[in-house]
Amino acid sequence: MDQTLYTLNVYSENFAGLLNQITTIFTRRQLNIESLNVSASSIKGIHKYTITTVTDEDTIQKVTKQIEKRIDVVQANYFLDDEIYYREIALYKIPTKELLDTNRIESIISRHNARLIEVNPTFTVLQKSGTTEETQELYDELKQIGILQFVRSGRIAITKSCIETLNEYLAEREAKYGRPAENE
Repeated sequence: MDQTLYTLNVYSENFAGLLNQITTIFTRRQLNIESLNVSASSIKGIHKYTITTVTDEDTIQKVTKQIEKRIDVVQANYFLDDEIYYREIALYKIPTKELLDTNRIESIISRHNARLIEVNPTFTVLQKSGTTEETQELYDELKQIGILQFVRSGRIAITKSCIETLNEYLAEREAKYGRPAENE
């Protein structure tokens, strides 16, 4: 079967234990979560989980349906990379000596559109936002010079659609039941 990277957006009310329920669904199917980001959404009381995993379409459909069955989940959708805008943030800590001793680091920072966050006598912290591939390319170049620490966030993503499917869903639910979702 064709293995593809999927991005799953899960919207839920903010209740303890839901993340464990979601990860259990992945564990049962022996799926690795490549990245995970949880944050508040644009709708009060609703949180957004952005999860990436490599699997086939049949499996991601089943996982999405299982997640939607959770009582605290409002909606879940999966997307391919060409259906969303996505970014990650990476932080790199390098020795300041390397920055001062050569123009090479300055050239690398400029070429990768990275930002200097902190420069002190011991270390320099750089920030790069972009795709996984873009943040990895900067890592690979800096690794040759020396990296003291590196961290990359989970993916954040929004759809390319003009309409947020959750907003549509909540409007339909309000029309059907005559009250906003947060009052249920």
